[in-house]
Amino acid sequence: MSDPYSWPIRVYFQDTDAGGVVYHASYVNFMERARTEWLRSHGYSNADLLREFGVMFVVRSLKLDYLKPALLDDMLEVTAAVSDIGRSRLTLLQTVRREEELLTTGEVHLVCVSKEAFRPVGVPDALRSRMLHQADI
Repeated sequence: MSDPYSWPIRVYFQDTDAGGVVYHASYVNFMERARTEWLRSHGYSNADLLREFGVMFVVRSLKLDYLKPALLDDMLEVTAAVSDIGRSRLTLLQTVRREEELLTTGEVHLVCVSKEAFRPVGVPDALRSRMLHQADI
């Protein structure tokens, strides 16, 4: 598995329920932001992938385990790390932490699809080599 990429996120009022506890669906948004920045750390934005290769990553499945709640105004660290790369799929492990305290874990399965047909295609070689260069998988 690669070293985790980490992205800081502040919990805003819009992320919480009436009690100031982070709403369960907000964690999906936090993880999406971290994955987007993780992709940028490999030299590509989502727009770049569409423009250069005509592909995009879509979420095929997502498993989250909620261990402890995040609260209004918390400063969180959201991580993303590749655990597996296939021809057209990626598996990322993600976490949400408040300092050293683990709050949520996630396993996200992404599929690389063509923009036109929305059918699985191979992960672009340029991106694959960058990910493999940083990963021990």
